[in-house]
Amino acid sequence: MSSIIQTIHLSKTYNPDTVPVPAVSDVSLQIGEGEFTALVGPSGSGKTTLLNLIGGLDYPTGGEVQIDGQDITKMSENRLIDFRLHNIGFVFQAYNLIPVLTAAENIEFVMLMLRKTRRERQQRVDELLQEVGLADKRDKRPTELSGGQQQRVAVARALASKPRFILADEPTANLDSHSAENLLEIMAKLNGEEKMTFVFSTHDQRVIDKAKRVVTLVDGRIVSDTRA
Repeated sequence: MSSIIQTIHLSKTYNPDTVPVPAVSDVSLQIGEGEFTALVGPSGSGKTTLLNLIGGLDYPTGGEVQIDGQDITKMSENRLIDFRLHNIGFVFQAYNLIPVLTAAENIEFVMLMLRKTRRERQQRVDELLQEVGLADKRDKRPTELSGGQQQRVAVARALASKPRFILADEPTANLDSHSAENLLEIMAKLNGEEKMTFVFSTHDQRVIDKAKRVVTLVDGRIVSDTRA
């Protein structure tokens, strides 16, 4: 299995010049193509910080984050923005949909930034809405959708650019049991059938039970790494 993500002695300390707060400490981790990995641990363990560092949403204090052999910590801000757009899909706990846009338009927005043709955009939107079971909700705005439906739109949006992998930060935290199970089934199907790589930050046992690999952090360090 080839490695897509590699962190090398990765560290992140907040307020280093005043009251240092170490969030991630000397983490070396490899995640291969097609993995379905959960980063778990108690609150304050560093799992969300690690996810943000992998996604280039935060800069480390030390170490490297390599995506397909490219060290994203050395990239300029503009280069990193472009790299994220083309290579990484994000799913957040709060959905982060644009409220004035419909479900279809929220998904299409990523492809507009990628300058895809109108035909390419429409075809991809149709495919993704079908994939997440929301073909009949394409013209609904976020306020007209349930939490579970909004999160499925967020997953479709994350997939729009055909990224190398998806980073999901507590994706089930705001969902009821039925919606959470539905979302996880969609993600597991994408992983199984399309070999899409997923990395979750989670404390939800339902996500942990679905994961094929569980990496546990305590105080910013990996204390266990197990595979199903």
